[in-house]
Amino acid sequence: MDYIREFDIRLDREMYYAGETIVGHVLLDTIENFKLRAVRVVLRGKAHAEWKVVLSGDRRTVKDDQYFIDDRAIIWGSDKPEGNVPILPRGHHQFPFKFQLPESSLPCSFESKPGFIRYYIKVTVDIPYASPPQGMKYFTIIGPHIDCMDEQYLKPMVGQDKRPTCCLCCQKGAVMLSTQLERSAYCSGESLKLRASVENQGEEKVRLKVRLMQYVEYFIDRGMLGVTKELQHLVLEYRGEEVGPHSHRNWDSGGTLRLPVMPPSLVGVCRLLQIYYVLKVNLEFERSGDDLQMHFPVTIATVPFRIPNSPTQPNIQYEVASEHVEGGTYIGPEFLLGQVYDGSTNLPQETVVLYRPVYVAVVPNKE
Repeated sequence: MDYIREFDIRLDREMYYAGETIVGHVLLDTIENFKLRAVRVVLRGKAHAEWKVVLSGDRRTVKDDQYFIDDRAIIWGSDKPEGNVPILPRGHHQFPFKFQLPESSLPCSFESKPGFIRYYIKVTVDIPYASPPQGMKYFTIIGPHIDCMDEQYLKPMVGQDKRPTCCLCCQKGAVMLSTQLERSAYCSGESLKLRASVENQGEEKVRLKVRLMQYVEYFIDRGMLGVTKELQHLVLEYRGEEVGPHSHRNWDSGGTLRLPVMPPSLVGVCRLLQIYYVLKVNLEFERSGDDLQMHFPVTIATVPFRIPNSPTQPNIQYEVASEHVEGGTYIGPEFLLGQVYDGSTNLPQETVVLYRPVYVAVVPNKE
């Protein structure tokens, strides 16, 4: 509208946890008086999945939505169609609003090409004789609540695998891999606490390999079968030194397996997608190509591990996820503001990112 000089939505914070209160203001700066029926505010949280499939030879788009929050409020005027429409005087106006987030376990904000989870404030300025201006403000939800100190995550996970070697049908010395994961839940920025013992009584050199994999599963309900998509990403990888024949070596991860910033585990909270992580520990053989392997489920938490009775608590920061994981640096086109490349020799201007979610990470100690 020509007589609205500024229309903006401002929140007290850019990120929230479940159960917290969202406080914000709608700003309107007008240069003349005009009739205004109402200013409506909507708080919404929604998951969306969409991709193309081939059905009966035709390429079609399948999609589905799930809503977690849908709250509404009128912060100025009313919705009654009858009666006189009030006049908003010219000048600078601030309309405060407040929403209480539910205490339930909310899924984290997440962005990827096949699907996303978004939370936003939508404001409609209801002008009776003109197209009503609308604005949207996106924010991040940190969730679900997963505490590394929960008892279920503190029990060590132990694994052992053994392979006898054979030469001319005579059994030779065995190769054994023993591992122990100190706990099964970690926050981004922490280091996985893994110990491994390699007993090589065979005739080949072996090498320890550790990989953390991220799995993201999408599901769209279509009757009895549904449509699914699974993506997997390598989060981190470690390859140890060779262990020669008839030798033994112990290995402690220390700070080697430091987790990058990434979305937390999301299982059983959202109907359309879930995220989980698996730590794969392998022992590779130099010549035969065989290997010993074991898998440990790892939970990425939103509340970091705290040392009991310690006067210091871990420093928390909020960062964009690593580009090597799903939901990392992907940004939807609706959040990109910049010049479109037209194929000429002039490069497009630097793109401005309007929104992308962040995730909890632990700041490593300087010591």
